[in-house]
Amino acid sequence: MLNRGTSDRAAAVVIGGSAGAIQGLLHLLPGLRATSALPIVIVVHLPPRSPSLLTELFSERCALPVREPCDKEPVTSGIWFAPPDYHLLIEKDRTFSLSLDEPDLHSRPSIDALFESAADCYGKTLLGIVLTGASRDGARGVRTICDLGGECFTLAPDGSDDLCTMPRAAVEQGATPVSLADLGDLLRLAADMHPRGRTAVEKHS
Repeated sequence: MLNRGTSDRAAAVVIGGSAGAIQGLLHLLPGLRATSALPIVIVVHLPPRSPSLLTELFSERCALPVREPCDKEPVTSGIWFAPPDYHLLIEKDRTFSLSLDEPDLHSRPSIDALFESAADCYGKTLLGIVLTGASRDGARGVRTICDLGGECFTLAPDGSDDLCTMPRAAVEQGATPVSLADLGDLLRLAADMHPRGRTAVEKHS
């Protein structure tokens, strides 16, 4: 049984992954209700000079809106994918920032950059999730989230292949290893605990 922890009070979710992560996201994201106001911000390592088709792929399958953010756009409900070849950060005023700073661990966008900036913004109300990949990107960000009171989960490493490098590194820095099914339950719980507010008409009726 998972300890609900941050999922009960999450104000935002950040997810990172590389090779194999899209299959994990196809399991996690389509089950989320359209009524959730939770922002879910995602970095997936992609070729820098190729257009991303992630918004198209997931828009067809998800009830929540799926977008790539613009610089200085407010962080609002829905699913947000980092655009290729830009670091995606969250500022203290809860707006997105796009950066062309040098790659971090050979990656731009960097999972660490997103996780660390989001931790500075959301503190103990941040939920972090690490999927599969062949690098250690995300491990430093996991440590920052945990140090600032948030909570991190990762897919339980189930072998010695390269795709387990990322979750193993996340576990070393404090992420809790769980199954993909448990990750799905956790994310749905966090989303359901963060419903959209009533409209102004509803509030005054």
